[in-house]
Amino acid sequence: MGPDFCVRVKLTIPDSLVRTPVLAHLVRDFDVTPDIRRADISESSGWIVCEIDGDPARVDDALEWLRSQGVGVDLLGDVLES
Repeated sequence: MGPDFCVRVKLTIPDSLVRTPVLAHLVRDFDVTPDIRRADISESSGWIVCEIDGDPARVDDALEWLRSQGVGVDLLGDVLES
């Protein structure tokens, strides 16, 4: 397992997933920690800007899972961690 790192992303949530706990799924199944920085969720759609921290391979897997579920994932940049 490599060192933890953090990536900042904007997640665009489609209406079909607004009531799905996608961040809880990331924590439980990928062992990553999302830190919400900004969000706007309505009944029909939403977006979340968050930093996802964890093992690099697990973070990549989590982002791929989000994409496979129909969540838009825009990388906003890596956050330097010691």
